[in-house]
Amino acid sequence: MDVKGAVIVVTGAGSGIGAALARRFAAGGATAVVVSDRDAAAAASVAAEIGGRAVRTDVTDETAVAALVEQTLAEYGRIDLFCCNAGVSVGGGLEVETKTWLDTFAVNTLAHVHAARAVVPSMLERGSGYLLNVVSAAGLLTMPGDAPYAVTKHAALALAEWLAVTYGDKGIRVSAVCPLGVATPLLLDGLREGHAAARVVAASGTLLTAEDVAEAVIDGLAAEKFLILPHPEVSGYYAQKAADPDRWLAGIRHLARKVEES
Repeated sequence: MDVKGAVIVVTGAGSGIGAALARRFAAGGATAVVVSDRDAAAAASVAAEIGGRAVRTDVTDETAVAALVEQTLAEYGRIDLFCCNAGVSVGGGLEVETKTWLDTFAVNTLAHVHAARAVVPSMLERGSGYLLNVVSAAGLLTMPGDAPYAVTKHAALALAEWLAVTYGDKGIRVSAVCPLGVATPLLLDGLREGHAAARVVAASGTLLTAEDVAEAVIDGLAAEKFLILPHPEVSGYYAQKAADPDRWLAGIRHLARKVEES
């Protein structure tokens, strides 16, 4: 996958990883980058910077996501790469209200369903297309201190795997981006507020910039890798988890205790 000449849609692109991806795709020669975010002003700012098109979209609204796809197809005739990037983190465990669980699921998982449902038919018709889903290392591993995030990111990864199996022989490629700590508002705000989940993430590895993640994505797309791991150590953690789940869980408990006691 080469972004040069591509028509690309990025959700949650008003800030953080989404904005970095939009900028990198534009710098890589994309024909068009559609900057989608529920914050219209943020989307407009990024779009103006890169010469893209801004669209305000609530990714939890299936009708709005379908309209985003339809408008892009009407204007450019195709979507080569659709990037589901919007995500939320709430913190907490079993005490988190059911509505918050459902709201988190709507953004972190169901929004990916809405996007695939809207864009896959046109990709199948053309016999080509790419789905790039920004998940998290939490989808491969877990997230102490934030049960809704860990569970919904696992679900997002499961969906990406299903899409890759179902459509991989039909010209549609799929990648799941799974970084650890990234210096974006999602993590930095949590660190400032002392959230346990944010502190565990920060203690798990190097904090990358959103631009670092964008470069890893470019490399991963070029190789058409299903798992794009901006933090290489995640591969080792994932292998350890698979090889000995009990030992791995004990290690995560130990890390969480250390962070809690610090």
